[in-house]
Amino acid sequence: MSRLVLVLGDQLTEEIAALRAADPSQDIVVMAEVRDETSYVRHHPKKIAFLFASMRKFAERLRGAGWRVLYTPLDDPENAGSICGELLRRADETGATEVLATEPGEWRLIETLRHCPVPVALCEDDRFIASHAEFESWAEGRKSLRMEYFYREMRRKTGLLMEGDTPAGDKWNFDHENRKPAPDEIANDGPPRFDPDATVEEVLDLVEREFASNFGDVRPFWFATDREEARGALDHFVTHALPCFGDYQDAMLDGHRFLYHAVISPYLNAGLLSPLEVCRAAEAAWRDGRAPINAVEGFIRQIIGWREYVRGIYFLEGPDYTARNALGHDRRLPDFYWGARTHMRCLAQSVAQTREEAYAHHIQRLMVTGNFALLAGVDPAEVHDWYLAVYADAYEWVEAPNVIGMSQFADGGIVASKPYVSSGAYINRMSDYCKSCDYAVSRKTGEGACPFNLLYWHFLDRHRERFEGNPRMAQMYRTWDRMDEDRRRTVLREAGAFLDRMEAGETV
Repeated sequence: MSRLVLVLGDQLTEEIAALRAADPSQDIVVMAEVRDETSYVRHHPKKIAFLFASMRKFAERLRGAGWRVLYTPLDDPENAGSICGELLRRADETGATEVLATEPGEWRLIETLRHCPVPVALCEDDRFIASHAEFESWAEGRKSLRMEYFYREMRRKTGLLMEGDTPAGDKWNFDHENRKPAPDEIANDGPPRFDPDATVEEVLDLVEREFASNFGDVRPFWFATDREEARGALDHFVTHALPCFGDYQDAMLDGHRFLYHAVISPYLNAGLLSPLEVCRAAEAAWRDGRAPINAVEGFIRQIIGWREYVRGIYFLEGPDYTARNALGHDRRLPDFYWGARTHMRCLAQSVAQTREEAYAHHIQRLMVTGNFALLAGVDPAEVHDWYLAVYADAYEWVEAPNVIGMSQFADGGIVASKPYVSSGAYINRMSDYCKSCDYAVSRKTGEGACPFNLLYWHFLDRHRERFEGNPRMAQMYRTWDRMDEDRRRTVLREAGAFLDRMEAGETV
């Protein structure tokens, strides 16, 4: 008796566990573009187009390898509209009574498959370096779950940048050599751009019809949509951008959206690339003398350190993780996150880039859009939904710990040892946004004062009871306490007035 083999849109590799457990001579692959998966948040049109085009090409790849594939486009009149609906329809059509599936990266969909009318056997997704059991074993009994120590275990396990038992260069971490302010010039044109072929154009037309009201521009579209193109994007990064990646990974420039970033996370998270091949390509560049160790170590840490760590946290903490709100924040997400006008140049630029590219790099996400939401006390559930919707690389297993934990401190400190908040000074140091802003980053109070300066102290004041005992924040509170009392009152009054204007829908 044949079985159905479910392949989801972020599982686009022949090495996925369910395919390895199946028999192409008798089992049948099911792939489907369904409304349920496009609508639980209003995904960026580019993200939808990237996944649909990549899915269609992967289905053809499987057919070429001898698989029978039943593929349902979004506009198929018979489309059931949900994953389980499609499995039930295909089971009735083929007589299959069992489904093989690889574990999804989202508790919502895991629960859906567990309660599917057709029995679903879930295989653990072993594309990752650390299994659930390995992460749980590492976490057990620890007072704090800091990524750095987990990362060292992943280095030992993979052998990446290791010389026997010793880390290459005699250090685990080269952060002190990285994260320089933005340079005057960028000698990189960004990631390669792939011209849409007939398959991609068909998908773009579909997405334009069906998701015209979603936030984001679907054209121009330049993402890789198959394994070969994705590998080309990786090779381009290693050759042209990796050597300077470490130095400027935290920099932000008005006219350079990509700087020296790889922009391969959509391909990695969808399965077109694997984490080990990505890291080995970077390591080879260091061993061949084509990239310095600070750049390569910083890049590899993002993959086998941070990426693996946040997945471990997501599954360790369970389905209620995204509902956490340790700081009790309840303001609604401001309209300028959806493209409304704002006088804050850093936010306007980061949101405009997100709308046009479905991409912003990690510091734009953490220290601009995330920092402002945290300072302003925005409901972390709304912040979570926004990040999940607007970025092409966003899946809940990776997005939620980055937002609920790292960005919004809504998990109470599981991921971050302190809130990632800053005044305008950090943004000014790491970018050129402030030079053309309507606000003055040098002004702490009064007309034209940078809102980040006001909201920074407002945040610290309202959360003093929680954070004044944190060793990493004690100096901030000492600085606040040394201020003249009248100045403190002025800061709090002006910050409150700014928040009131923002909540009233005024342009701020």
